[in-house]
Amino acid sequence: MTKKHIRLVVLWSFLTVISIYSFGQEIVEEKNPPDFIKTIQLFGNTEFSGTPIMKLGERLTIKFDDINGDEVNYYYKITHYNFDWTPSPLYKNEYLEGFDDVRIVTYENSFNTLQLYSHYTLNIPNEDTRRLKVSGNYMIEIYDDDSELVFSRKFIIYESIASVKVYTKRSRDLKYIDAKQTVQFEVNSPNEILKNPKRNVKTLVIQNNDLKGAINNLKPQFTVANNLVYKYDTESSFWGGNEYLFFDSKEVRASTANIQHIDLQELYHQYLYTDIVRANRNYTYYPDINGNFVVRNLRADNNDIEADYLWMHFTVECYDALDGGELHLFGNFNNYVIDESTKLTYDKEKAIYYTERLFKQGFTNYKYVLVNPDGSIDPGFISGNYDETENEYIVIPYYRTPGGRYDRAIGKGIGNSRDITN
Repeated sequence: MTKKHIRLVVLWSFLTVISIYSFGQEIVEEKNPPDFIKTIQLFGNTEFSGTPIMKLGERLTIKFDDINGDEVNYYYKITHYNFDWTPSPLYKNEYLEGFDDVRIVTYENSFNTLQLYSHYTLNIPNEDTRRLKVSGNYMIEIYDDDSELVFSRKFIIYESIASVKVYTKRSRDLKYIDAKQTVQFEVNSPNEILKNPKRNVKTLVIQNNDLKGAINNLKPQFTVANNLVYKYDTESSFWGGNEYLFFDSKEVRASTANIQHIDLQELYHQYLYTDIVRANRNYTYYPDINGNFVVRNLRADNNDIEADYLWMHFTVECYDALDGGELHLFGNFNNYVIDESTKLTYDKEKAIYYTERLFKQGFTNYKYVLVNPDGSIDPGFISGNYDETENEYIVIPYYRTPGGRYDRAIGKGIGNSRDITN
């Protein structure tokens, strides 16, 4: 072999290693479901669905509907990830006891509904997946019979190693003092020394269970014994937003709060009263469930299979120019995803924006947001931003021990802006 050939072989090997390394470090994103998959719910030990943040050893439940109603076989896989959602180097048997890539065997068909659907339920642990062994970030992926990925969702498992105290403060920037909320917190590990915390400790700050808008990787500003202190202002601030709007469709044949009238076609259609712009008004407390939703049918014994689907019609008045932006529905009803199905259309004659969307019966929070041409979201364009708004904040600290191979989620702290201070 000539020197030229040797150089080419070495170069090819180097590029291959670089390619594999780059692929291994790719940040994973959730796969959004197709149109026929509806009402995906992930639960830890709370009644609200969203991104579950569970203590190690607790049960995870995932539910979803296939409105094709043809009893398709679905399979699940579980993967462990680093703090930044790059693939973890752990092998499957290091984080999972038992095995995955198993068919979901618990499903039922809808009963006494106009919209036919198959309802699937998966509980973990089960007889196949007996235990998740380590804390950290996880992804559950749902596949069909052709091994095609249908959708995926993230969840987090933590250990009770550290205590986390969370405080909400008004912004120190006078420009935003009435519009933003700042999250400050302390991480205390009484029984384990967190070595080199500025490098080995990562943090995740989540507002109202919206993982996509979370703030991550704040470093401790100083330490007091085993106490890590985070007293950031701008780096840990969120727009206050406003309380979510809601509709309650627990009864398809009668109007409930905020529903103007009802029409029966192939499915029930419910029409909400036209929403107004709240950004130019004083803040008014408006009880909500922080963007979440609950499935329920007033006349059902089993909401999972007896709650029907209906078309909900939304209208909102808006007289301000969008400057190339778009108005979208926003909430946990679709995991805070912005896409064509959430976009509102402008009716020039009536000077309103409108859309319609298929929902399963229940109590649902929503709001309107402006999506700018660059893709950034302005949550207060319609609703306004207020420091008085009630928001829930969750802080998760992660720790990788020196020489460790994965990021452990070592605690969970919860704070609420009801207790906001200056």
